[in-house]
Amino acid sequence: MMNQIKIGMADYKISKSPDVLITLGLGSCVGITLYDKVSKVAGLAHIMLPSSLEIKNNSNKAKFVDTAVDEMLREMICLGAIRRNIVAKIAGGAQMFNFSTQNDILRVGARNIEACKKKLKEVGIRIVAEDTGGNFGRTIELDSTDGSLLIKTIGHGVKTI
Repeated sequence: MMNQIKIGMADYKISKSPDVLITLGLGSCVGITLYDKVSKVAGLAHIMLPSSLEIKNNSNKAKFVDTAVDEMLREMICLGAIRRNIVAKIAGGAQMFNFSTQNDILRVGARNIEACKKKLKEVGIRIVAEDTGGNFGRTIELDSTDGSLLIKTIGHGVKTI
């Protein structure tokens, strides 16, 4: 029987088929999903910031791209995933507010997307699909039976990647 597992902001969960991992309200945050289609082990992180190195209070590993990906991979492998089978999908990273400056520090969504791509490349995980950017929030649901990612938005419909 399928369980729906909710992931809050700055959190991640790892599970196996037939569970569905859900996170709500991705604005500038990014949802990183990792999936092994052979073992059907799935992970979803709702990350807030690109790097734990930029923040003094960085004990929450799920809050940052760099540490969340490492933790998810470690736990997935413990549950039976094989690294070479794992692929990623990412969603979110919106620019939710317009700023009159081009200050890079305010581009949190874009910085999160860039950090996700860089980290996943660094650890050898291929991004097979993404739905990122824009100026609207997303809710995502990762189906651990097949790795499909359902993306729901207000005003931009529903799609599966």
